Amino acid sequence: MNKIDGRYDITKDVLFAGAQAFDVGAVAAVQTPWWNRTLCTVNDSVVRLAVIEGEFHWHRHDEEDEFFYVVEGRLGLDIEGGESVELTPAQAYVVPRGVVHRTRAEGRTVILMVEQASVVPTGD
Repeated sequence: MNKIDGRYDITKDVLFAGAQAFDVGAVAAVQTPWWNRTLCTVNDSVVRLAVIEGEFHWHRHDEEDEFFYVVEGRLGLDIEGGESVELTPAQAYVVPRGVVHRTRAEGRTVILMVEQASVVPTGD
């Protein structure tokens, strides 16, 4: 487990193997804010599920893009330089590699992320 500032509960352990059905809603039932788990691998990528509330720290991924899909709640993505994107359920956004960004959520928000397995979830 990786805890930054004692706030973020993040692991890269894969919860589900290929050819296995799983219930994303049941996994997302966790009530811990800033909880992030790797659901499964797809080729050289991973699908991660996060339950977030509040602001994450500014960071970037030097070599990988990051895909965000909102399942529940409202996700804010702040991009260095002043751009801000607000996403609601069923909306998605790709942060290109090397772009400094942070996520934020005023209330409990559940998101799926798809990214290369090499991504460090807390940024480079």
